Amino acid sequence: MRFPALNPSKSRAAAHRAMARAALFSDSSARVRLRRYNAHMAKARRLEARTAGQEVAS
Repeated sequence: MRFPALNPSKSRAAAHRAMARAALFSDSSARVRLRRYNAHMAKARRLEARTAGQEVAS
C-alpha cells in the first residue's frame, strides 16, 4: 500500500488563490487590484499544472 506524500505545490497554489481573493478587496485602485489578482491566479494555475503533470508521471 502506497501513501501519497504531501505536495507543497498544492498548498502553495491554495495560498496564491487566497492572496488573489485578498487582492480584490485591498485598499488599492481597481487597476492594481486586478493586476495583483491576475498575477496570483496565474501563479496558482502554473503550480497546479505542474502538480498535475507530476501526478500523471508517477
